[in-house]
Amino acid sequence: MRTLFGLTKNKKKPKNKNASEKRRVRRRKEVQPIGVVDKKYRRLQKKNQSENAFVERMARIWGYDIGVDLGTTSVLIYVKGRGIVLHEPTYVARYVATKEVIAVGEEARAMNGRVPDDIEVIRPIRDGVIADYDTAEYLLRYLLTTVLRKSFLFKPRVLICVPSGASSVEKRAVLEASLQAGARKTVLVEEPLAAALGVELDQAESSVAMIVDIGGGTTDIAVICPTGVVVSQSLRVGGEQFDEALINYCRRRKQLIIGHHTAEEVKKQIGTVDRLASEREAMVSGRDLVTGLPKTIIMSSKDMQRAYAGTAQLIIEGVKTILEKTPPEMIADIVDHGIILTGGGSLMNGFDHVLTRSVGICSYLADGALYSVVLGTGRALQEMEKFKDNLEELQ
Repeated sequence: MRTLFGLTKNKKKPKNKNASEKRRVRRRKEVQPIGVVDKKYRRLQKKNQSENAFVERMARIWGYDIGVDLGTTSVLIYVKGRGIVLHEPTYVARYVATKEVIAVGEEARAMNGRVPDDIEVIRPIRDGVIADYDTAEYLLRYLLTTVLRKSFLFKPRVLICVPSGASSVEKRAVLEASLQAGARKTVLVEEPLAAALGVELDQAESSVAMIVDIGGGTTDIAVICPTGVVVSQSLRVGGEQFDEALINYCRRRKQLIIGHHTAEEVKKQIGTVDRLASEREAMVSGRDLVTGLPKTIIMSSKDMQRAYAGTAQLIIEGVKTILEKTPPEMIADIVDHGIILTGGGSLMNGFDHVLTRSVGICSYLADGALYSVVLGTGRALQEMEKFKDNLEELQ
């Protein structure tokens, strides 16, 4: 379209096949892709029954054993003999048209909400399970190759934590992603059991206890005994739902529109679910719902407690439901041992006090609650030989 003396005139431009490509290259600036998310169908290869026994023994000696806490908001990797070697957010930034990945982890998280239209920031893990298989497989493979040296002969054995309420389809997606990422053996462990190992519950005098693991997208509640999980429940409630509750509260009560990043930062500063908590305040900036202009307000701890009340009540009701299903013989041990809180969501100020007043059982935050699950995978790696390879179920 051209302008001649204030008048517009349509004019067909000659087709240029390279115009769109040149335009896309200019908009990229200096960002170089680090990989491509492949969506081609990949057939699962069956194990060779005549595999060399000598090679298998050498793989056990020289191979790696890895524990993975595949969470909604972050991925933690534990390598046997080295400890926790990686803690990265589950974000992947890529081009929309070509699917070329340009950033992973913390770098991609910093780009969320600050990219042009031709770039998208993907979160492949939703509610504790895989929502975008191809992107999740690429993320897992990329992170594994980051912490381990590449080997075509000795592939790692991987132990991955999944929510206790994950379906067979969701578990299969995790297994397939692990297989495509290069795992030689994959074992799935429920998160409450891994959390119990992470807090060394098996070494306590009373081995019967209740675990409440509050993650980014799920809350796993379980009663653990020496033989395993007695009763459990997985709620699709976690740290993300607390952020959503605060966003909705600011929009409804304060006429202010804020993003997820702002909601998370305010939660870390003054977030609380206890109405008896000490009063604190923080400045919150966003966009005015009426005028559309920038606006800054003062949020108090009382506001945070009102915003989080409904979400916290869902977790409390889940704990009460599990207590109702627990055998009476175990209730006494739970009362003596208390309710153990793990996961990043349990770090919310005052949640242990609110849960104690609601159910009448002492609740306390475990030491290193954020890393309880991944530390539990590290302890489970000590007995990796006893676990059945879940990949065999896919053959």
